[in-house]
Order: sequence, then structure tokens, then C-alpha cells
Amino acid sequence: MTLTEPARQVPLYGDYDVVVLGGGPAGILAAASAARNGASVLLVERYGFLGGMGTAAGVSNFCGLHANVRGAIRQVVHGMTDELLDRMRALDGLNDPHLILGKIHAQAYDISAFKCAADGMVQDSGAHILFHALATGVARDAAGNVDALFLETKSGRCAVRGKVFIDCSGDADIAQWGGLPFEKGDAHGHMLYPTLMFKVGNVDGARAQEAWKTIPQLMDQAAASGEFTFPRRGAIVRPQKHDYEWRVNVTQLANTDGSAADGTDAASLSAGELEGRRQITEYLKFLRAKVPGFENAYVLDIAPQLGIRETRRIVGEAMLTKEDVLGCADFEDSIGVNGWPLEMHTAGDVQWLWPPIPESRGYNQLPFRMMVPRRGPGIATNVLVAGRCASMTHEGQSAARVSGSCFVMGEAAGTAAAMALRDGHAPADVPMAALQAQLQRQGAFLGRQE
Repeated sequence: MTLTEPARQVPLYGDYDVVVLGGGPAGILAAASAARNGASVLLVERYGFLGGMGTAAGVSNFCGLHANVRGAIRQVVHGMTDELLDRMRALDGLNDPHLILGKIHAQAYDISAFKCAADGMVQDSGAHILFHALATGVARDAAGNVDALFLETKSGRCAVRGKVFIDCSGDADIAQWGGLPFEKGDAHGHMLYPTLMFKVGNVDGARAQEAWKTIPQLMDQAAASGEFTFPRRGAIVRPQKHDYEWRVNVTQLANTDGSAADGTDAASLSAGELEGRRQITEYLKFLRAKVPGFENAYVLDIAPQLGIRETRRIVGEAMLTKEDVLGCADFEDSIGVNGWPLEMHTAGDVQWLWPPIPESRGYNQLPFRMMVPRRGPGIATNVLVAGRCASMTHEGQSAARVSGSCFVMGEAAGTAAAMALRDGHAPADVPMAALQAQLQRQGAFLGRQE
């Protein structure tokens, strides 16, 4: 059954050179880089803060900033990302990197510091931010280009016009509304499973010590005895800035048929939120009963939303693959690098696949073309797509969906959009040598020195 909505006039909120949808890592740097390169910019975000999955989903650690380069772990994502990290350090909100699985670094942070640092960086760039604005559709012109983005806000429905749109929604929302080609999941439609993150407080850090090393074995023992059941293996339980507060990544959310909860389906998301909180209360019982130092722990915080790992991915002019990641691929149109391995959140487990360590350089380059929708009749030429919904295979996306790669793509997309508008051509036609030179002037590492 359907209802017919009466036709109505929609007020125009504003007209900008560049409109960025989504304020996660990709959107933050897309907006800031476009503005710094001379464009008028509006960043549209549905929540009242920036950070995307890194704040709204409680991820609270940056993955993909580092790579294991022939046995030595070092930071490989730079450019404007360095400034954001410096702003977070100034707020005493960024930990030193920590070792993951003995092979690579991640970097924990305080979520409030990320929010505040991102606010300052985007505002100081000259870009404008519209919070509490949920995008609902687009208007297209006769050539198929996106002309306006429709928003629902507390002020009512409105539209914002732009010359270039950068889709950093995570779900390829502009792309699918605009008729751009996309995929969802693997060849069978299976997606990476999401997680509802939470934190526990009042942990005795002196007794807990390096509990992240023993918790997986304790879980196996508890499951074997039948005392506890767990939604998945591969729990990640780590201390935050202070050792009395720990982040817990262990839930796994599925639909009733066993498939991954779908971040583009409101009913699936609703069921996932409810099930996630149920799993959290059960896991706390395990922590208190079995893990030294957690006897008096309590749930300090549950993330406002599920941590979505995969939904739609555009089909672009290039597609990052599993083989590209494991083979440390080079691309002539490199905009930066990804150093994170394949991290496949499958039913009941987390599977990791790595480039050869220490034999390889440990990172693949990211091609600009993965942000450019595949061209064809009626396909918009004024849209770039950055972040986890860029053009990647299901396996390739399991690596390059993380924050490090999203920062890289966002900075490149915003810079390219501003350059295209300045020179009067489509973003896809930005001279690559000029774009790469500008990214390097901004401090980006393109992966050419190894």
C-alpha cells in the first residue's frame, strides 16, 4: 500500500560550489580540503556532531593510519589528517598507537576530542556545517547531473543546491538516488556484519593488565563449558585513555535469517539496536565473572547507533580488490595509501588476511578512479563518492573501509572538486599530475617512495 504525498514547494537552504553529505572521516576532510582550495562548501550531517562511525558508532580508534612496512610499523596516512591528529592531541584526546594482533598499529582516542577537533578543523577551513539534516533524495537536471539535495530538518523540508556533490554518506545515498551504479555485499548479497560498540568503566587496570590477550581464551573456555554463549569470536577489548575505561567490540548483529543486519533498512537497524543492547548486558556478566579486574565493571556507554561496516558500494572507473590489497598494488592515479589488511566480519567470526609480512611494503595505493562513478549515458558527472561506499569489491572494502583510507579519499575528493570548479571541468577530468602535486603540497603521502 502506498500514499500519495501532495506536491509542494521546497525552500532553498543555500547554493554552494561543493555539497558534502556525511560528516565522517571522509566528509570532514572533503569539506575542509574543498574549502581551503577556494570552494564554497556545505557539509550536511544527520547528527549534531561530526565523526561518523568514529563517534556515533563508538569506534574510538583509528585504523589504517599505519602500515607494516617490511617489518617496521609506521604512519602512512598524512596530509590534513596530521592536522586533525594534532588538534586531538592538543585536547589530550589521542593515545599513542597500540599493537593489533602483533602486526599493525591502531590508535585509540577520546570521542569528545574527535568531535571538537573536527568542528574546529571544518569551521577554520571556511566550510559551513548543517547538523540535524537527514538527506532524503536528489533532483537531477536534464543531463542527469545532480542539481539539488533534499533534506528533512527540524525546520522542515528544504533543498541545497551544488555544483559538485561528494557522497560521504557511507551508504552511497546520493549515488543510489542519482541513478549511479552500485553493488551491495558479495556475489550472494552477503555483507560484513555490524557491531554495537560499548564501553565499560570502573575496571581495575592494575589487575586487568593486558586482559585483551587472555579474554579470547577465557571466552572459548566459557563457551565450551556452556556457561556463556557469544555472538562471535575475535573479541576486541582494549583500554582507552585511562585504564579504568575499556572499549568493547564483541557484538554481532544479524537478521532473523542469519544475514548481516542491513544499515540501509530501518526495520533491520531497529532490530539490530535492540539485539545489540541485549548482547551487551550478557557480555558484561561474562566480564564480571571471568576476567580479573572487571569484577566491578559497569556499562559506561553504549554507542548511539550500530557500527555499520558495509552497505552499498558504487561501481566506479576503478574497483579496489582483494588482490590489490594483498599484492600492495600501485596505481598511476594514486591519491594515498591503505595499510589495513582484509578484516572480514563473517557469521560468528572475524577473519584477517594480510600482505606478506615482513617481505612486502604492507600497503596498497588508492586510485582516484575508485571515487568516480562509472561513466555512461545519463550518469551524473558532478558526483564523487568517498569513504566506505567508494568503488571496491566486497573483500577490498573490508580493508579500505577504515578511517585511514577514508581520510585519504576525503581529502582527495574535496581537493579535486575545488580544482575542477576552478578550471571549469568535471571532477573526473582533473589533471592527475596537478591533483597529485596539490595533495603532496598538503602533505599527503602517495606511496611512491618505497
